Amino acid sequence: MVEKTRRKFNHFLIHRSPTEILISGFAVVILFGASILTLPIATQSGESASFINALFTSTSAVCVTGLVVVDTGTYWSIFGQVVIICLIQIGGLGFMSFATMFFVLAGKKINIRNRLLIQSSVNTDSLSGIVKFAKYIFISSFVIEAVGALLLAIVFIPEYGFSTGTGYSLFHAISSFCNAGFDLFGNYSSLTKYVDNYIVNFAICAMIILGGLGFAVTSDLIFVRKFKKMSMHSKLVLTITALLLAIGFIFFFIFEFNNPKTMGNLSLHGKFLASFFQSVTPRTAGSNTIDIAALTTPSIFLTMLLMFVGASPGSTGGGVKTTTLGIIVLTVVSVLLGKKDVVAFKRTIIGPLIRRAISILVIATGLVILMIFVLLCTEPGVAFERVVFEVLSAFGTVGLSMGLTPDLSIGGKIAISITMFVGRLGPLTIAYAITQSEKRSRENVGNFKLPEGNIMIG
Repeated sequence: MVEKTRRKFNHFLIHRSPTEILISGFAVVILFGASILTLPIATQSGESASFINALFTSTSAVCVTGLVVVDTGTYWSIFGQVVIICLIQIGGLGFMSFATMFFVLAGKKINIRNRLLIQSSVNTDSLSGIVKFAKYIFISSFVIEAVGALLLAIVFIPEYGFSTGTGYSLFHAISSFCNAGFDLFGNYSSLTKYVDNYIVNFAICAMIILGGLGFAVTSDLIFVRKFKKMSMHSKLVLTITALLLAIGFIFFFIFEFNNPKTMGNLSLHGKFLASFFQSVTPRTAGSNTIDIAALTTPSIFLTMLLMFVGASPGSTGGGVKTTTLGIIVLTVVSVLLGKKDVVAFKRTIIGPLIRRAISILVIATGLVILMIFVLLCTEPGVAFERVVFEVLSAFGTVGLSMGLTPDLSIGGKIAISITMFVGRLGPLTIAYAITQSEKRSRENVGNFKLPEGNIMIG
């Protein structure tokens, strides 16, 4: 029986593309997690959770989103919370990273097909050193999470006791680095009680940013260090990330400065901390230190824009990615200045990368519009801005909500679950699929080129 199952599994791997296996792998992990969360032992009441709520929670955890239909801290038991954080860790680092470490520890050789799977999972263009890179992902993640947990323990252990404080520290360190946004504080409060706590704000923000930069960038930060010597990818990611953080901080500070429901009653240093945290968290993190539903309209719109952009390629976050935004902005600037080539950091950005960025943006926009329409149908009477916010949060795997998630209908829960799943895998798999199709096109067509045509634009 075991041998027969092994043969079927190998047959599946051989006859499926890396992208198909990646999607199937995430789906299997989600279903497995949902089945465990339906067990009576997973809830504090001892009653089985409904499958749709378990499936939504598992999808949100594996897709490192953070949207929840039931309160994580009060509904799920310690067993259920451990299951959730394990799903977050697997979803954040990618199940292929765990499979790679299993192969390495078991002394098994990583063949070329497994290397292609790892390449697809971590979203890189090169197979060179892919196994070593997967090891780096695994080790660096646990080191960052361990340091973050130690910092959080300084606050949580004195407040909650050693065992609970340690558990809270580990849970929120993993959740933050994986950009998941799940919390255990109860009543959907997230980190609002720590709005002006320096240690909690620093630890959480640092882990969110490091998790959202992408493992290739953190590798450059550790081993290369000097900005001039870093790869073009790292330079673009760091530049766009810094700009988004600065812009978000400035505008949130202005928009919420006198809002009594968010930052109006805070001290000046509290307003600085809250503004910076709010500029960090829409980048697919999902935690919040101020009431999201109470934000001013300009702040809500700014949060939507940041959620749509999201984190960076090869990271634990979602969205259309910082590099996609960077390439498109550079392309527009190049066109406006009448330049022939799109240039960044004294390097030319090649045509296929520009086409890939535009494709991801268009497909992502189409998906968001479709899901907004679906949710407007499944949730009649809900304010338009709450629906748009919910969909963008799900697509960007952010986890912020204006309070709509717990009140979603079954149809709405299914729609948001699909959005989270596609949002986590969509841009990654689309980019990989386009890359492969470009390679096949070059191989099949060779030097043959069709006559050029002209179309009026604008």
